[in-house]
Amino acid sequence: MFQRIIALIIIVFFLSRLFWQKKKKQIGGNEFAFWLVFWLVVAGLIVCLKWIDKLVASLGFSASGIEILLYLGIAVLFYFVFRFRLRLEKIEKDITKIVRAVALNEKRDGPKNI
Repeated sequence: MFQRIIALIIIVFFLSRLFWQKKKKQIGGNEFAFWLVFWLVVAGLIVCLKWIDKLVASLGFSASGIEILLYLGIAVLFYFVFRFRLRLEKIEKDITKIVRAVALNEKRDGPKNI
């Protein structure tokens, strides 16, 4: 029970930082919504941990609910890293295309003084 209270206090801290960043316009609306939903879901999972333990046991897993949530969290993080890497590769290809086009235009038109 003590661990749950500590976890919920940490989530409240993160939510307060999130609202502060939104107020200061340091994050956009979509990012705010994503993190708000994320932290609310995490808080809900912490509150429902006993129910998750029962669900996990009924499915035949020997691990506790918190361990299953940890495994799922790690899997989701790996998925996000994979998606981030794909997006970064696409950005690098786009930058290469832009630089190539600019270089060809400068070669054709001559260098421009900035």
